Amino acid sequence: MKIVKTEVVRVNVKKPDNAIILKAANLIRNGEVIAFPTETVYGLGANALDTLSVSKIYRIKGRPPDNPLIVHIANMKTLRTLVTEIPPTANKIIKKFWPGPITLVLRKSKILPKITTGGLSTVAIRMPKNKIALELIKKSGYPIAAPSANVSGKPSPTNASHVKEDLDGKIKLILDGGSTEIGIESTVIDMTSNIPVILRPGGISKESIEDEIGNVHYHSSLIGLRRYKGKINKSPGMKYMHYSPNAQVILVEGTEINVNIKVAELTNKLKSEGKKVCVMTTNKSLKVNAEMVQYMGKTLEAIARNLFGNLRKADKNSIDVIIVEGTPYNNTGFAIMNRLKKAAITCIRV
Repeated sequence: MKIVKTEVVRVNVKKPDNAIILKAANLIRNGEVIAFPTETVYGLGANALDTLSVSKIYRIKGRPPDNPLIVHIANMKTLRTLVTEIPPTANKIIKKFWPGPITLVLRKSKILPKITTGGLSTVAIRMPKNKIALELIKKSGYPIAAPSANVSGKPSPTNASHVKEDLDGKIKLILDGGSTEIGIESTVIDMTSNIPVILRPGGISKESIEDEIGNVHYHSSLIGLRRYKGKINKSPGMKYMHYSPNAQVILVEGTEINVNIKVAELTNKLKSEGKKVCVMTTNKSLKVNAEMVQYMGKTLEAIARNLFGNLRKADKNSIDVIIVEGTPYNNTGFAIMNRLKKAAITCIRV
């Protein structure tokens, strides 16, 4: 791959500079791939309607071609050109949660190339709640296909420096809008079945969706199974190992007392083997013999916001093993545990 000079440009997320956005939009129109912030994580964006532009995303990320991309839009007029129908339940979700961190899987129209949707007859599509992202989409004049702006399989980027760590020399521009608000990717929900199915938990919880449209199912891969082994994945994050730092991740879940005991035991064992250990905990007063102790946050929202950044910090400190405490599964906790289970090489319940 040809090495390019990567420019990082700071943008005011509340009042984006028009000239900077126009520069970025021109790159999109000219077939380039750039990185930009959303409210969830940073995206690696290209014109969703152009096969060559989209192919660059896959090449830059090292992403498998059957892993579909999420298409980002800025208005309902664009949505109607990209899909064949919008079910009433989808309209309810749109009315309540868009712009926001929820992606709908709908039947795609012929205007979308197969490469954008991983060869499927459906498209994953959302409207981000970030002024930089929305202005970029509007000014480019195209829907923007954008997975997370990182090397495939690594923790998603929640600030511009994370993007630069992974993609420096591979893309021309990174729009720096500061740290993202939510920190984990959008919820993806399949609206093509009789009962909507959550394919990837994320920024909007199952409970919140059910408050609006009634019964919603989790995909079977999210309930009790270690990894998805199906042949068709309608959503990013289903089939492949994701969110993994260079360090090995051990996830420990259970009662607080048992978890604390197990974390201390594992830390001592790994230290005796000469390993550098990081512990990620929700317990501020936890005392362990580790090189790093990272406080994850008090609320589920804070844990989600800090999650990927904490994993990346451990790598920066050349940590060998990260021991991370599990969270409750309710609300945002389900999405957090989904990310941790995909990142972990070992999951322990005590």
